[in-house]
Amino acid sequence: MSSSDRIKVPKIADFPPEQVTPAVLILLEICHQQHEQNQELRDEIARLKGQNPRPKIKPSALLSGKKKRRAKPKRCGKRNKTRHLEIHETVILAPPEIPAGSRFKGYEDFTVQDIRIELHNTRYRLERWHTPSGERLMGKLPTELGGAHFGPILRVLIVYLYHHAHVTQPLLLELVREWDIDISAGHLNTIITEGKDAYHAEKDALLRRGLEQSDYVHVDDTGARHQGKNGYCTHIGNEQFAWFASTESKSRINFLGLMRAGREDYVLNEAALEYMRQQKLARGPLEQLAGHEPKISHSQEEWEATLAELGISGERHARIATEGALLGSVYAHGVNPDLVVMSDDAGQFNVFLHALCWIHAERIFAKLIGFSDAHCAALASVRTAIWDFYAKLKAYKADPNDRKKVKLKVQFDALCTIQTCWVSLNLALQRMKLNQDELLLVLERPEIPLHNNLSENDIREYVKKRKISGSTRSDQGRRCRDTFTSLKKTCRKNGISFWAYLLDRQRGAARIPPLADWIFEPTSPGPRIPPTPSSASP
Repeated sequence: MSSSDRIKVPKIADFPPEQVTPAVLILLEICHQQHEQNQELRDEIARLKGQNPRPKIKPSALLSGKKKRRAKPKRCGKRNKTRHLEIHETVILAPPEIPAGSRFKGYEDFTVQDIRIELHNTRYRLERWHTPSGERLMGKLPTELGGAHFGPILRVLIVYLYHHAHVTQPLLLELVREWDIDISAGHLNTIITEGKDAYHAEKDALLRRGLEQSDYVHVDDTGARHQGKNGYCTHIGNEQFAWFASTESKSRINFLGLMRAGREDYVLNEAALEYMRQQKLARGPLEQLAGHEPKISHSQEEWEATLAELGISGERHARIATEGALLGSVYAHGVNPDLVVMSDDAGQFNVFLHALCWIHAERIFAKLIGFSDAHCAALASVRTAIWDFYAKLKAYKADPNDRKKVKLKVQFDALCTIQTCWVSLNLALQRMKLNQDELLLVLERPEIPLHNNLSENDIREYVKKRKISGSTRSDQGRRCRDTFTSLKKTCRKNGISFWAYLLDRQRGAARIPPLADWIFEPTSPGPRIPPTPSSASP
């Protein structure tokens, strides 16, 4: 269909004022929405055919009245880059010829930074002895070797390049072979994925400590294909730690199961029963669960047997009961009872004290497309009012008090009850009103953030790895990807060199304390002091 054959979508200006009734406005809005959807479909068909879709022409900056930002002035002077460098070698260079009678006037320093990458093979010859009593003695390999035929620095470099620099395994294999290292593709994969139990345990301890010490956590998820099937990676973290886990589901049961931080139990305590009441579980199953003994099921099999024993087989009843038992387990293991979960309004995260991201809340308005000048003006006015209110919330966080709290609640009600000439805009404001408790939780808890950008930025690390290396194929490989992404992001948040961390753990030096020890109570007064190692070795 050519552009001349397309149906022209009517505008309000095409109708006499007396005919522009509310019903006509709704019909016009539906027409314009269908027109936009049809255009999106045409553009997608054009892309599939290798053709060019409709171009997006930005408005002129001259017509919009926007001015270009001035470039920031360049900083004057340079910092001394070599003042604090450790010098490993000093070489004195004299002029080629020094005439007789010349006087020495000192040195002019020229510092060169470099590294050495060279093959270094070591043969350990273990002495064997027989004692007079018949006992056999043999020399022992250094502990840091771990019985492997590849040294600790090489193994750390492989893990570092794979997880930190996102170098794929084929490129890593090519790289180390160019250094004349005789290693197979299978052994390279073993170095990356096997023997990482200590790292996995340290990662699980991160979430446990984070849920105990933190006032709030950010949560989000993204796609993570595994063994050719769709899956999801969930992120939990804040300014002090990051924790990732990949699973096949993104349900609330999955999220609460992850919040147990590696534990497998189901607990029927008061927190679990209260959740079931809030979710309106039927009285019969609720009373059976309340009177059931024992209160703890130590595995999924035991919990499913408990449900079968109580005759709870309905899909909804079993789901609510399972969610409640998982929530009871999280609380039983010491999670902060006042923990706030900040999300983008995904339903599976709506547990504990739930706060919503203002950036995502405003995104609903950003997606609206006005089909008349009146609609565009109303949308611009509402979005300006939203961001003005957002600025007031930021000011409240810096200086909270009861007078401001009451005033902001009144202003939020006024914002959500604005009536415009656009039905979709009014509905979006009504939706924001329904989320009032989650959006205004900051008035009761000024320490929590207003947006979920931290989780968005953290999970981008996983997305980059996914785009470069694709999906995971083994369960151990998927677990290692989650673990090292968690450890890397946590090191970065706490100013720890990931390279130094990996080398410390590989050598067993314990100079860097467990990463969970870096998570401190946010209410602790004074500046933050890094923890001291519990067992440092020279």
